[in-house]
Amino acid sequence: MTDQRSQAEIVRQSLKRRYRKERRFRAYGILAIGIALSALVILFTDIIGKGYTGFMKTSITLEVNLDGEMMYLDDPTDSRQLKMADFVEPLVQALIQEIPGATEEDRDEVRGLINPYASVTLRDALKQNPDWLNTTRTMTFLSHTDVDVYVKHAGDEGYSIKLDEQQKAWVDELLERGVIETGFNDVFFSGGDSRDPSKAGILGAIVGSLLTMFVTLVLSFPIGVAAAIYLEEFAPQNKFTDFIEVNINNLAAVPSIIFGLLGLAVFINLFGMPRSVPVVGGLVLTLMTLPTIIISSRAAIKSVPPSIREAAEGIGASKMQVVLHHVLPLAMPGMLTGSIIGMAQALGETAPLLLIGMVAFIVDVPDGFFDSATVLPVQVFLWAGSPELAFIERASAAIMVLLAFLISMNALAIWMRKRLERRW
Repeated sequence: MTDQRSQAEIVRQSLKRRYRKERRFRAYGILAIGIALSALVILFTDIIGKGYTGFMKTSITLEVNLDGEMMYLDDPTDSRQLKMADFVEPLVQALIQEIPGATEEDRDEVRGLINPYASVTLRDALKQNPDWLNTTRTMTFLSHTDVDVYVKHAGDEGYSIKLDEQQKAWVDELLERGVIETGFNDVFFSGGDSRDPSKAGILGAIVGSLLTMFVTLVLSFPIGVAAAIYLEEFAPQNKFTDFIEVNINNLAAVPSIIFGLLGLAVFINLFGMPRSVPVVGGLVLTLMTLPTIIISSRAAIKSVPPSIREAAEGIGASKMQVVLHHVLPLAMPGMLTGSIIGMAQALGETAPLLLIGMVAFIVDVPDGFFDSATVLPVQVFLWAGSPELAFIERASAAIMVLLAFLISMNALAIWMRKRLERRW
């Protein structure tokens, strides 16, 4: 009886130790998930906290007297006169009229409230509407970047307010009267890059990213799927194919900047292709994405049960018919999912594109695959390194747009997998 009780005690102690280990294992897992979620919350809180003001702009609405004598302009249809005319003076006079107590002696301080590009806006408006000459019009202009920073971040120690006390009083007065107001920043989504943060937009970077991703998709998907089909269904099993498979797996782990160096050496230095164009960017990202697509496509082909192939061969189908009519349609959901994840990875890449010149300052929105362009991650990189504090919120806002693209692509991959997958 004593031996039986001791053995039962040993078993109970052993079970207690095992249960303690299981509880510790669960606790470690919960702790890891908690740390990951905390890091994610901190990241999103920081980005959204800094970037939501990037979706807002500060504008000034003025009654502008388009006096031809004041602007030294008789004929708005004459391009030579438009080039020589003074479009700043009507803006300064309109502001002096709006600001109580402002005089001609304060014209330099008053001019510091309006965006330097407002004169260009006024010139373009008069060019399109020549009949506006010698009339008074209500027009809205972007405020100066310093005013924009003051309106959005007054009291924030992270921002340096460059307005003097008199200008701050004027801005407060104009804000109270509704002359200065904030609204949705359409310029951010409709313009290209600019040295002036108030005029900076991401449309050029979005178009550049879409063109680059189009080239990447058109090249990498068919090549990657064809390579996966050959290696999985037709290639003989020998040392050479083993060597290729090992190298494909290794290429998936190569740092992306290596592909940038390869693109610089081959496409630009050897073939003489231009820098900063979506075609070269797409070729480089194709090289980087191909291993991911090949590996995921091979996994999808392997998941098709052998009975499907055997049934097709049993009714007389050739090897090509088995692959194209039965294996490929069934493996396509997995292939598409892997391709979308690979494209999402390519969309967020910066390092390889820096080496092929897509870090250049590009103001215009690209019209084609051979126009100079940049992409969203590189645009974020450029703004994050700018000394202008107003670019901080633009960079954070651009990150939010980039994250929205990446989350959408991953959500599409999950939806396609759930929608098209078949259980065997």
